[in-house]
Amino acid sequence: MAKKVERLTIAKLRALVRDHAGKGMRHPDGDGLYFQLTPNGAASWLLRYKCGEKTIGGHDRERYMGLGPWPRVSLPQAREKARSALDGLRSQGVDPLLQRRSERAAQQRHQEEDQRRMTFRQAAEGFYKAKAHEWKNAKHSAQFLSTLETYAYPFIGHLPVADIEIDDMLGVLEPIWTTKTETASRVRGRMEVVFGYAIATRHRTAGNPARWKGQLERVLASPMKLRKAKSHAALPYKVLPAFIEDLRKREAMAARALEFLILCASRTSEVTGATWNEIDLVAKAWTIPADRMKAGKEHRVPLSKPALALLDQLGPGAATDPVFPARDRRPMSNMAMATLLKRMDRTDITVHGFRSAFRDWAGDETTFPRELAEAALAHTLGKTERAYRRSDALERRRALMQDWADWCAGEQPAGENVTPIRKAV
Repeated sequence: MAKKVERLTIAKLRALVRDHAGKGMRHPDGDGLYFQLTPNGAASWLLRYKCGEKTIGGHDRERYMGLGPWPRVSLPQAREKARSALDGLRSQGVDPLLQRRSERAAQQRHQEEDQRRMTFRQAAEGFYKAKAHEWKNAKHSAQFLSTLETYAYPFIGHLPVADIEIDDMLGVLEPIWTTKTETASRVRGRMEVVFGYAIATRHRTAGNPARWKGQLERVLASPMKLRKAKSHAALPYKVLPAFIEDLRKREAMAARALEFLILCASRTSEVTGATWNEIDLVAKAWTIPADRMKAGKEHRVPLSKPALALLDQLGPGAATDPVFPARDRRPMSNMAMATLLKRMDRTDITVHGFRSAFRDWAGDETTFPRELAEAALAHTLGKTERAYRRSDALERRRALMQDWADWCAGEQPAGENVTPIRKAV
């Protein structure tokens, strides 16, 4: 008479794990189901069955099939898996192990077919959906898909992401690599992360065709060298006073924004996005929040006397009102100041170039530390820069920015850190 099997319970499972830790054992639950402990402490479920095929010795072939680890597969789940496998064996003579292998092979084929079906556009949209919430800058988030729509999709958007090769990358990048270097470099970087997403989600098994290091760098000119050759055109700082004088004669809001940008050595987006709650007229400082800064860190700008006078003419306004509004009272367009330069017949310079003018002036005409000038530009310089961002850095930069404002006005700076202004060229 067969020995009656004592059915397992949750308490019994825990006791087995406790009492047999490091020993290894198998305990039956009935109907071929076993709870197994290995010497290294792993616990899992096994199904013992006979498939009916005869071995050389004439005995039915005994097999063991894993049903998953415990406790991830609970006791009721293990019993259901065992019952389902044995039902197929008894009713249809299907070997559960062979059936599982067949199902896994079919799943692998489906995955391979999915790899062939997912297009680059679908991969880009999948990556965007998964990661866009991490991006703080709404403008950059929107630009991710729009640049791919403009430059990549016409060439590779419809192609299976698994089949795209380096030649396809060159088809996207070569037409704009030397004429729109900054944009082309961003498109390449965005394609690279899309292919990385496709590889991670197993929709691509080959390498990343948009990778720069050791790959595209072999066939495309260095973007750093191209950018250097086409850097932002800057107005020489020695003729800046005459430019400021002309600028102050213009009544357009863009003229006030550009003057403020020059006095603060700021970026376009920092000025166009400025709101009155960022301005502290008492402390004479403008605090730009981290989510509007390129480096993602809050930046304080000491306001010189001309900058304060300019703000006094404009406001103050309500806390969330833009400091430099467009006609419809919304924030000014990022292109407004560039358009103003065109109206002034100054197509030879760029808005961003005024930051270069400030940096050249600080290096050539003053004895202020280099790190202080870099801090004024909100450039990231690691530990040295952090030292100049301590509590006294604002006042040290205040003297720098006042001397810069005096230079822009064509006046002799009051501080001792500036050499006499030479005659403007």
